[in-house]
Amino acid sequence: MQKENAENIEKEKEKKEQEKKQENIDKELKDSTSVSNDGTKSHGEILKQQIIEGQETYDRNPRSILLSSITAGLEIGFSYLLLCTVFSFFSDSVSESALFKIMALVYPVGFILVILGQSILFTEQTSLLTLPVLNNKRGIRSLFKIWGIVIAGNLLGGYIMAILLVWIGPKLHIFEHFAIEKIAKHVTDYNGIVIFVSAILAGWLMGLLSWLITSARDSMSRIILIFIVTATMAFTGLHHSIIGSVEVFAGMLVSPNIVFLDYLKFQSFALIGNSIGGGVFVALLKYRAFVYNIDMERRNY
Repeated sequence: MQKENAENIEKEKEKKEQEKKQENIDKELKDSTSVSNDGTKSHGEILKQQIIEGQETYDRNPRSILLSSITAGLEIGFSYLLLCTVFSFFSDSVSESALFKIMALVYPVGFILVILGQSILFTEQTSLLTLPVLNNKRGIRSLFKIWGIVIAGNLLGGYIMAILLVWIGPKLHIFEHFAIEKIAKHVTDYNGIVIFVSAILAGWLMGLLSWLITSARDSMSRIILIFIVTATMAFTGLHHSIIGSVEVFAGMLVSPNIVFLDYLKFQSFALIGNSIGGGVFVALLKYRAFVYNIDMERRNY
């Protein structure tokens, strides 16, 4: 009985310490402001805005989240439209390896439309939606639920766009089915581990993009940041689960060389990798860096 009482007292003590720690973190976040004369945002101010923006997404109606996610899936398809068009246009004059590098110049267009248009894209929202959980404002079940809605909407929008573009591209004579197959094979011609690690790097970059956009103060700066980050992904061939879904799904529609298992392998590894990249390497590391700094200041005090 005495042992049980001692354990309860210890648990209560730990609970109070955690509550006190959370109060200190919330206070530091609330007091975070710009730290330089030119208005550059501090780590704490960016983190605070990211948490607030993430909570606002949690507070939205699930139907609104789903529709916004479907919209993002549709809009990201414009990048795919340009990828196919560029591939077809330059295929006779440029080597295939060089062609995939040139395509990096048009890859960012869909991302610019999605992000500036405030549609909900899974990889751009991964770290954003993880931060309220780390800050104890939301639960892990809520995170997985909203991730599920966003992923479902993005993929559905992408499927619709892929079906449309597979039909309209040849009709407008802007690209043929061979371009669709080549792009899909370029995405899937790797083993699962390679896709997984590549997707972690892509998710990491997209999480950083979300962080950097919050630090930017005007639309032109945001466009430049989106272009730099997403063009880097395309130039290096990193795997993005949403636009990659459009690429592989479209390839599956037109080519017998790309089957459902190819799509399933790519999508599974890409989604998990993107989630880890944004959730761990951006949200967790950025948040813990802020918390450790508060703990150090308290010890010094």
